[in-house]
Amino acid sequence: MTFLNFLISGISLGSIYAIIALGYTMVYGIAKMLNFAHGDVIMVGAYVCFFAVARYDLPPALGVLLAMFVCTMLGIVIERLAYKPLRQAPSLAVLITAIGVSYLLQNGAQLLWTSSPKVFPNFFKVADQTGVKLFDGQLNISYVTMVTIAACVIIMLALTWFTGKTKMGKAMRACSEDKGAAQLMGINVNATISMTFAIGSGLAAIAGVLLCSAYPTLVPTTGSMPGIKAFTAAVFGGIGSIPGALLGGLLLGVIEIFAKAYISTQLSDAVVFGVLIIVLLVKPAGLLGKQVREKV
Repeated sequence: MTFLNFLISGISLGSIYAIIALGYTMVYGIAKMLNFAHGDVIMVGAYVCFFAVARYDLPPALGVLLAMFVCTMLGIVIERLAYKPLRQAPSLAVLITAIGVSYLLQNGAQLLWTSSPKVFPNFFKVADQTGVKLFDGQLNISYVTMVTIAACVIIMLALTWFTGKTKMGKAMRACSEDKGAAQLMGINVNATISMTFAIGSGLAAIAGVLLCSAYPTLVPTTGSMPGIKAFTAAVFGGIGSIPGALLGGLLLGVIEIFAKAYISTQLSDAVVFGVLIIVLLVKPAGLLGKQVREKV
């Protein structure tokens, strides 16, 4: 049962990585930009939800919705002010800008909310019980774990339907293939890219709440390492692919938890990135990614 406990914990952590990775993979797939400030949007969403619930006594569901709204608006503002002027700029300029936006959000959070850790409340309790016990208590599944896995599955199914069936989703796919041709066909490329940032940032708020519910310490740098690992998950699965983000996130979470359990807590991150290097040496485009040949 210990193995099953670790496996479920890994799937839960991987589900959070997968939700975060969606923001990276959607933005890169459509705008061909790496938004390294995405991890800090997670932190902003967690802080908004924390203060809405802990300080202003709003219901948790309303706190999550408020966090999603704030992060969605933040994603649109970041795209308009920081990334839109750099559409035709070299990728290095975009990367440096993304790092600058990341530090801006972190330092802004320190000024607004100080660096002292906040204890994130546990929203997922039923009759003061935090989970269910199976097999005479040998297998313990927390409500946070169940909600996280369910949220990941629902979000993935909803995004798959959205990109395949709706007009905006088809516009996103068209921009991903060829922005110039999409514009000639009457698609508003700027609005499509802004919508992509909005969706990714809204999902980041959900991921921030789920992350802080499972690991309840909240500080201005909370989103940094999960953001990097989620980017790793997106590359692992094949950046630009929604199923790849799911697969990469789940595998990364399971590998990390098993590495902590059976190897070393200090070496778990090294194991995770080591596995990524090995996979990319064998399959450079990621597990579900497609190798794209550039025309000269």
